[in-house]
Amino acid sequence: MIIRFLLTTIFAVILFSGLGATAFAQVGANATWRVQKYDIVATLPSDDKTRGVSVKAILSLKNVSGSPAGTLTLRISPAAEVTAVRINDAVADFSKSEEKINPTTSLQRIAIRFGSIAPDTVLTATVEYKINIKENTVLSAVSPNGAQFLPLSFWYPTPNSWFFTRGADAAPVRLKVTASNGATVVSAGAETGSQYDQKLNGQPFFIAGNWDVANLSGITVSVPKGAGADGQKRAAEMAALMSDAKSYLSGVFGNAPDVPLRIVASRRGAGFSSAGTVIVDEAVFRRSKIDSLTTMNIVEAVAKMWLGNAVSVTGDGYGVITEGLSRYLATQFIESKFGKDVADIERLRQRNAYAAVSKRDAPLSAVSPLDDFYYPEVANKGAMVWRILTKRVGTVEFSSALKANMADGNLTLAELRVAFSPNKDLLDYLFDHVTDTNLRVGLPQMFGSEAKSALSNSGATDVTVDVVATTINGEKIVASSTIKASSFGEVTFRSPNKIVRVEVDAEKLYPQTEYADDIVPRETTDSDPLLAAKRYFDKQDFANAEKTARDFLRDLPRYDDLRILLGRSLLAQNRNAEAEKEFRAVFDEKLPTGRSLAWANAGLAETAAKSNQNDTALKYAEAAIVSDSDSGASLAARNLRNKLGRVSAIDASVKAFFADFDKAASANRKADIDALVVPGEVAKFASGVAGSTEQWQTQVLRIDRLDASTILVEANMTIKLLNRSVETGTAVFRLVKIGNGWKLTGVDVFEVK
Repeated sequence: MIIRFLLTTIFAVILFSGLGATAFAQVGANATWRVQKYDIVATLPSDDKTRGVSVKAILSLKNVSGSPAGTLTLRISPAAEVTAVRINDAVADFSKSEEKINPTTSLQRIAIRFGSIAPDTVLTATVEYKINIKENTVLSAVSPNGAQFLPLSFWYPTPNSWFFTRGADAAPVRLKVTASNGATVVSAGAETGSQYDQKLNGQPFFIAGNWDVANLSGITVSVPKGAGADGQKRAAEMAALMSDAKSYLSGVFGNAPDVPLRIVASRRGAGFSSAGTVIVDEAVFRRSKIDSLTTMNIVEAVAKMWLGNAVSVTGDGYGVITEGLSRYLATQFIESKFGKDVADIERLRQRNAYAAVSKRDAPLSAVSPLDDFYYPEVANKGAMVWRILTKRVGTVEFSSALKANMADGNLTLAELRVAFSPNKDLLDYLFDHVTDTNLRVGLPQMFGSEAKSALSNSGATDVTVDVVATTINGEKIVASSTIKASSFGEVTFRSPNKIVRVEVDAEKLYPQTEYADDIVPRETTDSDPLLAAKRYFDKQDFANAEKTARDFLRDLPRYDDLRILLGRSLLAQNRNAEAEKEFRAVFDEKLPTGRSLAWANAGLAETAAKSNQNDTALKYAEAAIVSDSDSGASLAARNLRNKLGRVSAIDASVKAFFADFDKAASANRKADIDALVVPGEVAKFASGVAGSTEQWQTQVLRIDRLDASTILVEANMTIKLLNRSVETGTAVFRLVKIGNGWKLTGVDVFEVK
């Protein structure tokens, strides 16, 4: 552990020396200025070609340093062209420079000098600028039919970096966005026309687009246009889920913040939330039920209405609260609503996500958003820490301590550590040390009517865990054991029956560097049972993939991802009836993943086709495609549909679009190609086509409609690029209707060789 801690420290020194002094100061220094309010007016472009958004940002800033201050540094995206700055209505000179965050990320620093401002004094900084978006991303996008700006696009000026270990700025927000082409703007807070007043702590964001709006259970749901009856049903289910989560979490925190609740469909940014508004994947409205990830996103969004919005969360380790505590409580809600077996699968997914980074993590109290393992660690290990603590102190006491420390409107990890000081040694280990715990159990040794198993704990803290033995007739025997730090222990089971299996920490409370050796006889070398089965599947050893999946499903019957792999293994062995049973079981799960739903549809399409039920096969294949949740499942469904030879009706306007595209590509006319592409989308693809093509021919095969204005187009391609032979293959293009015509907005598949 000591060696690993030193390595972590050395790595941090190297990292910060590479970042430079300014970035280091941001990571470790106390703030001088804190935003008290954002007041932002943004104007989206009124034509298709303009890629810039004009913005006027007014920041109310308080000197929180305890000393007079006469300088202010604001951070903003390098894409922002700042034209004017005012301090308290007086024109101010400013300078610009680069702040290097890491090799791929930079911020722009706007440095301003003015007369000294006394401590606790509030000043107003007004910044006028235009932010130019070259290429649309999940964080920032501008297109003729909408726009989206999330905080991590750095689209607004603020003094404290988003990478600050003690938290970026969060404050009430007034936001007014002028959109064109009839687009609707959605943000957080009370809406008045095109203006949103958000009184909780938050960061400015907005999304503009065209939706069908439904008001359900007191919640506004922005549904994709033309979603149909199934889409409206998913909207109602998500609204009810959000309402139930609000009621549940009010029991933990107290009265809910008085803020409008909104669910917004978007192709990008699913999972982002702020002050009661959460973005969900628009594809959810085309699936047969809400998937597990969407459920977690919605419930965590509700938890964050308290943690970070109504109550300011700052200080070292703040992410353990905003991300980790939110995830822990969201999982507790899932347990209360869907059952412990379903919640345990969510905990398994969280554990697997953390296990991927557990051997290179940093202490929770010191980890920074600069680290690529930040979110996997603070959210998933953080959730495990709060679960351990709640087990120690009790649910009522835990909730009472939270309420008491949140009462003043501020919450820090340091405060909670004081509140739970009787558990100081445990919390010091969990928050201030990297994970070094590995719990192991030995094979049971029989002594008359007793069996004993050796236990070991490599970690620097004592652990108290349940050890579960399984007898030859399936009986479960539970024994609690405390294993001292960096030591060994022993557990005794009394049973006349032979014990065939023993598992340490059966509830999987503790973060570990390795989980595969928690069980004897050892079943796998992988911490994730899914990987154990998939190794065989990828080698086309379907019999062993089946056996491995069945072995784990005995203890994890709700693990839908593993059940899908079982179904696919059976299908590969032509055991179609058994495979169909497994695929149908996935639809009966309460919270399957979106990926599992896609593969269940693809699998049922295959079993139906093998039974010559072609119409049924096509129905399931199309469901797999429009669910838009797994590329492999979509490709399998498309291949099956092509084998069945069914041809869909093709709109003449779509044929005309590709005739124009083929003509422009073959003629190497970049301007003509750009005119057929949504500005900011598939820029690399469009550039690759223009200027290097001798032949480009698209044969449209099928169309899948996603919503009122979006389609997927499957096509056979024949192309010849400069200095290359003729290539053929399949492509799937995503087109969107803008005005009266189609434009290319995505290339989902391009298997041409």
